Amino acid sequence: MKSLYKYLFVLPAFLFVVIFMLYPIVYNIFVSFQDATILNLSSDKSFVGLANYAYILNDPTFKIALKNTLIYTSSSIFFQISIGFLLALFFNQVFPFRNFFRSILLLAWMTPLVITGTLFKWLFDVDYGVINYLFMQLGIISESINWLGQQGTALVAVIFTNIWIGIPFNMILILAALQALPKDVYEAARIDGASKLQIFYKITLPLMKPAILVVLVLGIIYTFKVFDIILIMTGGGPVNATQVLPFYGYELAFVNFNFGHGGAVATIILLMLTLVSLIYLYLVRKEESM
Repeated sequence: MKSLYKYLFVLPAFLFVVIFMLYPIVYNIFVSFQDATILNLSSDKSFVGLANYAYILNDPTFKIALKNTLIYTSSSIFFQISIGFLLALFFNQVFPFRNFFRSILLLAWMTPLVITGTLFKWLFDVDYGVINYLFMQLGIISESINWLGQQGTALVAVIFTNIWIGIPFNMILILAALQALPKDVYEAARIDGASKLQIFYKITLPLMKPAILVVLVLGIIYTFKVFDIILIMTGGGPVNATQVLPFYGYELAFVNFNFGHGGAVATIILLMLTLVSLIYLYLVRKEESM
């Protein structure tokens, strides 16, 4: 009877996960195998097998979206972790007002994406954007660049925005891991005459490997499913220059009202992120067994 009470405490969380997480995922997978459109959504939908997946994989827009997603994710993660690591090393030092400056940097991550996307859309504006103004004042460019309106620069502008958003998140996680490192190891290294570079490469980086791996996986999952920034800043354009998989699936399902095709894209994203998680679990087990 006592154990029953324990399960009752867990029941609300379990129901929440089942209703709002597991059920939508399972339903989406079923829809991806059906001919589900706005015309037959409330009636019986015919089973079409892998036809939706065949259509998606043969669609040129899917290939563009996949390429953009990989470029967007890899570029964002590289700079977010690199700059976040450098900032974490900096804020790990003792100096006046460091906690204040940490909290200021967190504002970039805490600000709602709608506000951030609107802000950077204004910053990159071709007519009155601050970035064009600064570049022209510094002599880097001679005329305004339509950052969000041309294929060559639109994705770069969106990547820059996401890097700015993600740096504080990576910095805080890496900083927490840095502060948890054993102090006696560093003291022993200094006594043995190790330089700062040797301490960094031989002690800090190896000890930080598990934490960096966690930050990497979380960053990939968070960045891969980008939607808000794309919708606000470019809407997937110009000419699919910033089209990514989540936005591509959204357009299929809620603009073209072909829920079968949209469900197939969502399932492909789920499989890709599941693969990333499995690779992470493999690396963690390998690290623990060493």
